[in-house]
Amino acid sequence: MYAPERQQEILRLAREGGRVDVLSLAEEFQVTAETVRRDLKALDRAGLVRRVHGGAIPAGRLDFEPDLAERDAVAADEKQRIARAALAELPGGEGGIGSSGSVILDAGTTAARLAAEIPLEAELTVVTHGLPVAARLADHPGLTLHLVGGRIRHRTRAAVDDWALRAYREINADVLFLATNGFSPDGGLTTPDLAEAAVKRALIAAARRVVLLADSAKYGQQHFARFGELSDVDLLITDTGLSPDDALAIERAGTEVVRA
Repeated sequence: MYAPERQQEILRLAREGGRVDVLSLAEEFQVTAETVRRDLKALDRAGLVRRVHGGAIPAGRLDFEPDLAERDAVAADEKQRIARAALAELPGGEGGIGSSGSVILDAGTTAARLAAEIPLEAELTVVTHGLPVAARLADHPGLTLHLVGGRIRHRTRAAVDDWALRAYREINADVLFLATNGFSPDGGLTTPDLAEAAVKRALIAAARRVVLLADSAKYGQQHFARFGELSDVDLLITDTGLSPDDALAIERAGTEVVRA
């Protein structure tokens, strides 16, 4: 395969998956990692991708925010594994059964999958500003469910602005299950929208323990609005697409990592 053909295929994979990594591309095309890096450099110069740690993302990804249905379809299997692993982090463990603890569920597709996994028998106080999350928990008889209000962003179905911020300032929850669009040791925690970033900062301040739910494709991505550092996170639950070396680097900085 000639370099232009390979680069075109790399671009297609990046657009379909949201991210490509050097080692996987080298294995797929049976070339060296250095060859892949040259391909990515050429695509970056052409303005078609942006290089990030270990790979690249499609150009415009830093500013473009896909809608909820599109995001839910990306890395669906990985998100499901992350959600199931997160059950063990509910107060009391075992899916929150027999517990009187309190949790905050951030808006996001992985958080919504966690909500769907919470057993009907769970006895928790749950606070969320995400409409899809609340809808999945509304029929759980043992939950005390609080839906935080505010301006609803159509793209994410999440409440934002001052009403939401005031509500979270009054909360002191046991565990926060946090979502992000991008994370890295250097870039911190980022999302495309400033209003959502403000709410996420309030969430972090409102919980004693922070559990980040993020698939590995988000590693190395940086978006417009920065709302925290990886050091704000007690536990990262991700998938096996995050390399052991990257997981070790995150743990050395003080955040525990589970690769589901």
